[in-house]
Amino acid sequence: MTTGSSRTSGPKSDGGISTFKGQERALRADRLGTGGLLLSVLAATAPLMVVAGVMPTTFAVMGIVGQPLLFVLLGVVLILFSIGYAEMSRHVHNAGAFYAYISRGLGGTAGASAAMVALVAYNALQVGIYGIFGFEVSGLLATYADLEVAWWIPALLAVLAVGTLGWLKIDVNARVLGVLLLIEVVLVVVFDIAAVTDPGAQGLSLHAFDPDTLTGAGVGTALCFCIAAFLGFEQAPVYAEETSRPHVLVPRVMFLAVGGVAVFFALSSWALTVATGPDQIVGTAREQSAGLLFFLTESRLGGTFTDVLHILFVTGMFAALLSFHNVVARYAFAMGREGLLPAAFGRTSGSSGAPGTGSLLQTAVSAVVVVGFAIADDKPDGDPTQPVLHLFTWGGNIGALGVIVLMAAASFSVVAFFVRRGAAGAQGVRLATSTVAGVALLVIAGYTVKDFDVLVGAGPDSSLSWVLPGIIGLAAIAGLAQGLLLRSRAPERHARIGQGNEAFQLDKAASS
Repeated sequence: MTTGSSRTSGPKSDGGISTFKGQERALRADRLGTGGLLLSVLAATAPLMVVAGVMPTTFAVMGIVGQPLLFVLLGVVLILFSIGYAEMSRHVHNAGAFYAYISRGLGGTAGASAAMVALVAYNALQVGIYGIFGFEVSGLLATYADLEVAWWIPALLAVLAVGTLGWLKIDVNARVLGVLLLIEVVLVVVFDIAAVTDPGAQGLSLHAFDPDTLTGAGVGTALCFCIAAFLGFEQAPVYAEETSRPHVLVPRVMFLAVGGVAVFFALSSWALTVATGPDQIVGTAREQSAGLLFFLTESRLGGTFTDVLHILFVTGMFAALLSFHNVVARYAFAMGREGLLPAAFGRTSGSSGAPGTGSLLQTAVSAVVVVGFAIADDKPDGDPTQPVLHLFTWGGNIGALGVIVLMAAASFSVVAFFVRRGAAGAQGVRLATSTVAGVALLVIAGYTVKDFDVLVGAGPDSSLSWVLPGIIGLAAIAGLAQGLLLRSRAPERHARIGQGNEAFQLDKAASS
């Protein structure tokens, strides 16, 4: 039986999902179609931030020329993951997404652990971006307006703006995200075309797709960098309750997102190698660092285009901030509805139907972390080495590790879900792809932990190499302890974990 899609007698909310607890305990349905859902999901990938930030860093730090091939290989792994994940989305419609799937396959206690990991991971991903956002806005103001503004001021203003938008209807958010995303993509495509039509000394070389380029000690770490660029496609099930046909739209959007991201990033990273020449890309990236893309557009497309690109670099980060904020708010809503957080988080706000309390929680967490890093900032203006850069790298890599672990667990939960229902034969292909994807994701998670010192720019003997990934471990243990406690002391609440609106229908039946 699919959850969150049935309609029974009782309070309704303009086509929303009927629940025994009343319409304030349900997200509003029919708010997102294919386009809105796809744009909401893709905004989290922040394409310009990846092309201008992640790709040059991977070329420079890892010295791996074959980054385009890595995007292709990771795209294959994530499509294998999506085959089972998408099938699961046809059976489970819950804003808790990862933890709901894991609880359905591996049990409520595992689901509680996954819920805590998801809450911490997506919070870390979102909050981390405020650091680089504030620094970039500060730089733009200094360059174009001759204003010296501390990084934390625009960061806190962004916290306020994102928190305000988080209270609005999700379709309004989707329109904001869509406009910002489409402009980003167009500008990157313009650069790609310019690079191909005006290549470097080696011409239109396909050397970056040669498997021989994926050699050396840096490949595993490069995988960690590149898989972080995909994060966002897995968020589609979070919005399942707010779509008109979740069993159709969610799988469709996931495949469109992961396929589109793989092709887009593979071609864009290849365009970077073409623009400099494969033999020069690593050296040029080390020389230009995060300015690589802007250095290449300046000579090919002029200063005005490059100035616009700088501005869109910032707006793209804002779109990612809003996208991750919406995800965190919905995880908090799902957890409050099912007793993993206080009940206040399980209610929606006013006519917008947005998870207002969850939105407030995420806004408060962001504000506290930004203020904490601002207090610790004793560096002169224009120096991002710490703690601005640390906020971005620490938060981003903690969050990426958490999501990779969740994807691996979700892969195995798909297998358990269908085996326990006697559907192993009918779902054989999906179980096989989920198993392969789960093992591959565990390997990537292992590399992420092993090379965490490189990912965050710390020394091999730094305590950060185990303290930061340990945050995800502590979240998993805390959630596991909560699940075990609920199972022993409140079994009725434990039984609701991952059930979403279906749990309310069970409550109604029991009360009758």
